[in-house]
Amino acid sequence: MAQVSMTVRMDSGIKAAFDALCAQFGMSANAAMNIFANAVVMQRRIPFEIKAAPEETSGSGLEAFRALRAEAEKNGLQEMSLDEINEEIRLARAERRAKAEKR
Repeated sequence: MAQVSMTVRMDSGIKAAFDALCAQFGMSANAAMNIFANAVVMQRRIPFEIKAAPEETSGSGLEAFRALRAEAEKNGLQEMSLDEINEEIRLARAERRAKAEKR
C-alpha cells in the first residue's frame, strides 16, 4: 500500500508530551497516529468516548430541594415516611385501575 504524508497541527506542549509518552511506549508519534487511524477505520468510530465537560449550573438541585422543603415547613406540611409514600402510590394506582375498569 502506498504511503502518504499527513500534517497535524497541535499545541507544542501537547506534542512534546505526546512524543515523550510514545517514546516510553517504545514507538514513534507517527506509529501511534497510524495505530489510532487503523483503530478508527476498523471500529468505524473514535475508539474512546468524546464528551463535553458538565455544564456549571447557576443553582443546584440540592438548593431547589431545600427551598421546597422550607416552603413546605412554612405551610405546615409534614414530611412523609417511606411507608406513607408507598401507600400514597398504592392508592393512586388502585384509583387509576378502578377508573380504567369503568371504561
